[in-house]
Amino acid sequence: MDRFTHVDDEGRARMVDVGGKPPLRRTARARGRIRLAAATRALIAENALKKGDVLTVAEIAGVQAAKRTSELIPLCHGLNLDRVRVVARLDDDGVLIESDVACVGPTGVEMEALTAVSVALLAVYDMCKATDSAMEIDGIVLVDKRKEDPA
Repeated sequence: MDRFTHVDDEGRARMVDVGGKPPLRRTARARGRIRLAAATRALIAENALKKGDVLTVAEIAGVQAAKRTSELIPLCHGLNLDRVRVVARLDDDGVLIESDVACVGPTGVEMEALTAVSVALLAVYDMCKATDSAMEIDGIVLVDKRKEDPA
């Protein structure tokens, strides 16, 4: 069995030293969904919820969350992100959130992509909770991750 990289010789959690790793172009995509009642979907489509434009607020919340991932997830490295895109779309079941994150650095951006989706979905939940008590968040998944030479 391989050693856990986030545990030292005495079993204590530690942040992995990535200082010796070469900077590579790192990208990650994630997605998730929140299932909503038809009436809630209609309110979002009409931009008629009292809290405002649900899809835009969710996208902004996702971008903000990606930028703060290292503050939220223990042992996660702070990264200088080059790109954070969050798209919120209304569909037949609710709202689908997709994120796309990139940087040039020594470690991946999977956690940033997943955090963006998670917080964007929570923003939708918060904005709709007064009108829909049966919302369900599910399907949060890492869709793709890549690393390439930045040259």
